Amino acid sequence: MIGTGETMGSAGDRGGPRKHSARAGKPGRSTLRPAILISGSPAGLAVIRGLGQMGVPVVVLRYDKRDMGHVSKYVTEVHRIPFPDNDPQQVLQTLRWMSARHPGALLMSASDPAIALLAQHQYKLAELGFTVATSSEKAAMTFLDKTATYALARAVGVDIPITVTLDTEDDIARYAEVAAFPAVLKPALSHRYQLAFGRKWTRVDNLDAAVREFALARAAGITVNLQEFIPGDELCGANYNSYFCLGDAQVEFTARKIRNSPPETGSPCAAVSQHIPEVIEPGRRLLAAADFRGFSCIEFKRDSRDGVYKLIEVNGRHNLSGMLALRCGINFPWIHYQHLMLGRLPHHVDFEKGVHWVDITRDMKTLRYYRQVPGYSAVRFAQPYLSRHVFAVLSGRDPKPAIARARDTLRVITTGHRIGNFFPPQEAASPGTTTW
Repeated sequence: MIGTGETMGSAGDRGGPRKHSARAGKPGRSTLRPAILISGSPAGLAVIRGLGQMGVPVVVLRYDKRDMGHVSKYVTEVHRIPFPDNDPQQVLQTLRWMSARHPGALLMSASDPAIALLAQHQYKLAELGFTVATSSEKAAMTFLDKTATYALARAVGVDIPITVTLDTEDDIARYAEVAAFPAVLKPALSHRYQLAFGRKWTRVDNLDAAVREFALARAAGITVNLQEFIPGDELCGANYNSYFCLGDAQVEFTARKIRNSPPETGSPCAAVSQHIPEVIEPGRRLLAAADFRGFSCIEFKRDSRDGVYKLIEVNGRHNLSGMLALRCGINFPWIHYQHLMLGRLPHHVDFEKGVHWVDITRDMKTLRYYRQVPGYSAVRFAQPYLSRHVFAVLSGRDPKPAIARARDTLRVITTGHRIGNFFPPQEAASPGTTTW
């Protein structure tokens, strides 16, 4: 069964699926089928904890050596797989074996390459008995491909920065006629660009830099867009998280960014829960237009020139700062599980405001940068740690992921060598081999 329908009543439901609170208590552990999660990244760890706290057995398929979620106390089983883009057939073979080992399990992802694989093969996976936690292939790929995302946003009137898709160098000159530098060279598929260049996007300060970076991306076979750099610091960034089905957002959560890592080209390393009404309506409109179903995180940035929040990207999966919503009273992974596996729709619940989320390891890397920013005091930097907060990885109730990450960080510091991203093909486990 593909996890995109809205009428999946459980055996105990009569008259269709019933509404169920996002804060509901957990049922007995023995009644719940496992969730199989691809990726044990910090985004995946939030899913693991959100489901594990509710008694859902969690199986992790990991492909990134830097992951730490697989050592969580909530994980019941771990297997290595290849990087999905490199060997999708091997990943599918492993999933075929997993379908016999865990019949009727929920199949989820916390990474872009895995979402692409699940969306493209969801019908085959459904035939194996999985409930697949992804939207339709069209909706999933629309939000994975930023070129398609921006085209949809234009069509439905959601504000975006000035953006030009680059096919030739002439397109760079066409951009320069309507917008100024600095600009952002932004890939259509971020995970492929990050794999090639170690960053999600690249700032270009002039036309020559844009030509140079475009040539590098083209040589790597990656489609890119040239987009205006929206003025404003990290505090202008906002996230709109929701669980969307039946053509509407059933549960919503918003947060403001505080710091990014790396500061100019990275993803959030500190954020705070806030009610940001300006991003709710455009977020709903975009999801409805894509006929999206499930959890998503939409990123906006407020343009300091006109005060308008403009679309940056859509993550059609559980996001990096997932622990923040969980700490604030909204367990999106459990909502996702209840809907797809138990046929229960959530209803709107409020969330706690003013709670900070911090990814300590990545945040500490920005300390030197922010010390050099005029007016950025030590007190301001420390505010997330001194206020009500939750950490991306560190948890007294589930300490092993933080220990694993600290060990890897120490290894990098002492040896000077970065941890390789992915397991080489010969190191990826064959079906039936468990790695703890």
